[in-house]
Formats: sequence, structure tokens, C-alpha cells
Amino acid sequence: MKQVEIYTTPICGFCSAAKRLLNAKKVPFQETNVMINPAAKAEMIKRANGGRTVPQIFIGGKHVGGCDDLHALERSGKLDKLLAG
Repeated sequence: MKQVEIYTTPICGFCSAAKRLLNAKKVPFQETNVMINPAAKAEMIKRANGGRTVPQIFIGGKHVGGCDDLHALERSGKLDKLLAG
């Protein structure tokens, strides 16, 4: 399974929803709280091609977008394939 990284804040409902989906699928992920780490937020913005909102999700180092994008991948049946490689 490819590594999943998610940039979040603790007060973000979309972050919680994205993590719920990943947890329901038993997908391990590395979470970075950008609220307490300004350097991580700058890194996130750069990696997400200017994306400033959270969550920003990366699978296998590839930017897949935010919560809505993650759920769209799941609905289309593409998320499992992306996770597997």
C-alpha cells in the first residue's frame, strides 16, 4: 500500500471526514497538524501547488486534493487502485 499523508488542523470538519474514510478503510496515514507547525503549512502549500486549505492529501507522494476529492475517488472506485499502486 502506498504511503498516505494528510495535512490537517484539529478544528476542521473536512479533515475529520477524510480521516474517517481512511480509518474505515483501515488505511494508515501520516497526519501533520499545520495549525501548530507553520513550517509544515508552508511545505503543504508548496506541495499542493498553492492549495492553502486543509485537508491536503497525498498518496504515494502524489497530490490528490482535499476531502471532496478523496470521497470522489472512493465513489468512483479509483481510491483502492490508487492506494495499491
